[in-house]
Amino acid sequence: MSEGQIGTEVHGHVLKIIIANAAKKNAFTPAMMEQLSDALTELHHNEAYRVGVVCAEGGDFTAGLDMPKFFGPTAEKRNTKDGNVDPFGLNKRCRKPIVTAVQGIVYTIGIELMLAGDIVVAADDARFCQMEARRGIAPLGGAHFRFLSRAGWGDAMYHLFLCDEFSAQRAHAIGLVQEVVPAGEQIERAMTLAAMIARNAPLGIQVTKEAAANYVEAGEAAAIAYIPKIRDRVLGSADAKEGIRSFIERRAAVFEGR
Repeated sequence: MSEGQIGTEVHGHVLKIIIANAAKKNAFTPAMMEQLSDALTELHHNEAYRVGVVCAEGGDFTAGLDMPKFFGPTAEKRNTKDGNVDPFGLNKRCRKPIVTAVQGIVYTIGIELMLAGDIVVAADDARFCQMEARRGIAPLGGAHFRFLSRAGWGDAMYHLFLCDEFSAQRAHAIGLVQEVVPAGEQIERAMTLAAMIARNAPLGIQVTKEAAANYVEAGEAAAIAYIPKIRDRVLGSADAKEGIRSFIERRAAVFEGR
C-alpha cells in the first residue's frame, strides 16, 4: 500500500508485527502509528500471545516520521485510542516481552520504538541516528531518558548532542543493541529468541518485566512528565518551522535559536 501499513502474523505464541512502507523507507504516517498501537494492544491483552517481534519489510527499519503528514499543512490528526498501548511506552507499556529486529536506516523514532521494547537484534548494516535537533526540535518518544538508561550519560549525550549516524557495532558496544547478525538474518534471529522466551513460564516472564519496569519507572516518571514542556518549547518555535521547511525543500536548515 502506498500509504504504508502495519501487518501482523501469528507464529505459535509469538505475534510478529511488521512495519510495511518500504517504498518510503518505512517512514511512519499517523495511520501507521495508530495501527502499531492497535497491534501492541492486541499483544498486551491476548493471552495466546506470549512474546512480540517488531520488524520491518525492505532494507530499512524506519527513516522516522513522514514529517509533512504529522506537521505539514495537510497534517492528519489521529490519536492513540484510550486504553491502548503507547508504541513508545510512555503512557502504557506492553506487559509482554518484545524483541525488535532492525536493519538499514534506524532513525529518530526507530530508535525510540526499539528502546520501548526489551531486546534488540540488529543487522550489521544498521545505521542509527537521533537527529531531531537537526530539525529544530528534540526527541519526544523517550530517547532523552532511555538512551541514558541503556548507554550511560556520556555515550547518551555524545549521540544526542552530535545527532550523528553510528553503526550497529557502536550501538551494541553501548548497550542499545543486544545482538548483531549478518544483514538479512535479523528477523529470523529475533523470531528464534522470541520462541525461546515463549517456552518459559509466561507469568514468570511478565512479572519479571513488571518488576524491572517498576524499578526503572521511578526515574522515568519525571522524564515522561517533562515531555509536555519539551513539546511546548520546541514544536511552536521558529526553528521547528524551519526544520520542517528545510526537510520538505530538501536543503540544510538554518536555525536561529528561537
